[in-house]
Amino acid sequence: MLDGARERWVRSGGVDLCVVELGDPQRPTVVLVHGYPDSKEVWSEVAARLAGRFHVVLYDVRGHGRSTAPSPLRGGFTLEKLTDDFLAVADAVSPDRPVHLVGHDWGSVQSWEFVTVKRTEGRIASFTSMSGPSLDHFGHWINKRLRRPTPRRVGQLLGQGAKSWYVYLLHTPVLPELAWRGPLGKRWPGILERVEKVPAGDYPTASLPSDAAHGAWLYRDNVRPRLRRPREDAYAHVPVQLVTPLGDAFLSERLYDGLELWAPRLTRRTLPAQHWVPRTRPDRLADWITEFVTAVEDGRSETSANGKYADRFAGQLVLVTGAGNGIGRATAFAFAEAGARVVAVDRDAEAAARTAELSRLVGAPAAWAEAVDVSDAQAMERLAARVAAEYGVVDVLVNNAGIGLSGSFFDTTPEDWKQVLDVNLWGVIHGCRLFGRQMTERGQGGHIVNTASAAAFQPSRALPAYGTSKAAVLMLSECLRAELAGQGIGVTAICPGLVNTGITSTAHFAGVDAEEEKRRRQRAARLYGRRNYPPEKVADAVLEAVVHNRAVVPVTPEARGAHLMSRFAPRMLRRLARVEPPL
Repeated sequence: MLDGARERWVRSGGVDLCVVELGDPQRPTVVLVHGYPDSKEVWSEVAARLAGRFHVVLYDVRGHGRSTAPSPLRGGFTLEKLTDDFLAVADAVSPDRPVHLVGHDWGSVQSWEFVTVKRTEGRIASFTSMSGPSLDHFGHWINKRLRRPTPRRVGQLLGQGAKSWYVYLLHTPVLPELAWRGPLGKRWPGILERVEKVPAGDYPTASLPSDAAHGAWLYRDNVRPRLRRPREDAYAHVPVQLVTPLGDAFLSERLYDGLELWAPRLTRRTLPAQHWVPRTRPDRLADWITEFVTAVEDGRSETSANGKYADRFAGQLVLVTGAGNGIGRATAFAFAEAGARVVAVDRDAEAAARTAELSRLVGAPAAWAEAVDVSDAQAMERLAARVAAEYGVVDVLVNNAGIGLSGSFFDTTPEDWKQVLDVNLWGVIHGCRLFGRQMTERGQGGHIVNTASAAAFQPSRALPAYGTSKAAVLMLSECLRAELAGQGIGVTAICPGLVNTGITSTAHFAGVDAEEEKRRRQRAARLYGRRNYPPEKVADAVLEAVVHNRAVVPVTPEARGAHLMSRFAPRMLRRLARVEPPL
């Protein structure tokens, strides 16, 4: 049992429900409802994080954990009886105030019933749903696609049908019970650890075989009757927050298309995770539940994150190097507007602090500044340790820091080569090695974005060192993407092209004196200024790339053109490389 937990028993419809409470009963009550084949312990990590802010209630669904099973089992698990159980628990733990409901898997399926039937109105303040649709909404979703079977809709039906293979098996008599009480019950913890990356601990409990055997009746008592005759009045009478794990092996995200019709006050969240998010991402869920419940308690219908990708990045931890200006700062702002927590890293401490300050103003729930030279391996190691200890494991890493260097190969000194490679290549290597390792050890996915350049695939007589460093970043990204694909970590190489940033004012021009270098910087700045491609568009491309897990993203039209030529007309690109640049 969790530290500080209080246990009680609630009687409902001939069964005794085991209920556990944490936190101050005078605070808003959050009721966590588990799914199949779980017991209330699936919520232990989330509950521990919520208990400091709320009165947290967990209970074993009838026939699960320490709650007793109905007799007979057939007909004892209908949604109507599950609603009776919920109301009995709510009346016992919060008789005078409505409760905030959170459900996972079958806990969410039954909770959709709770928030759409008349007799619960006034007893529920909000609902957070994950990995469990309303059976009524699911029935209408199926009927709509059967009535108008376009190729896309047929594909969605077939896709969800394949994901629902286990539902058919659970309807067979006797066999599921035999499997769960036999080999499957023994192997299930190992399957979860291996496939879902669920950490070992107090879950699943020793009652798993009987829980799973009893819980088969959840499907048998409800699925076919509701899918055949879905309710027409299944409208949510409370604000709903939908959390969709993008890697859910059992439910397609397309299943929630059109949900706004049934839940008008809907907040969507997506998470790059698999099905058992209460165990694999308790930190993220606790943050989202806290934000949503607090918003509802304060009378706000929406949470604070409202940017274009708020459903995807809200609450995530994003670290951006080279965040003091240009593309780095614009990228930090874009993630902040989507509700992400931002770590702005730059060797200029004041510029990093300004980016962090502005990130908070545009929407980041938290933002921090770190002054680090990315080429310094030891400094980067200290940064990685500090970020993990103080803020958590990074969800999105953007290795953006870079410097410019122009000049012929023979004018470029060994010192020039070392400087550009230390920052542009080794800075990326340090970031990927340190923060990427933390992502892999956490085992919950993530994304790495490395800023390369159109110079990575567009040779130039004026950019041998810079182009080499960026081509290396591109190849590093491709190799790392292949290595990390099986761990749910995406890797993207962003290749911007000519973007109006301050890189021209600090670029080094090899082989010329100070006066000529100043003149060339000014000419380069005018050229980039006339092009006037804003860094905000690159930032948008970064977020798009993470959302869609893209490998290589040339951003500007000239970058896209050079990328195509490198693949289909490389000889022409090599001829263009011989042209003397206008600097």
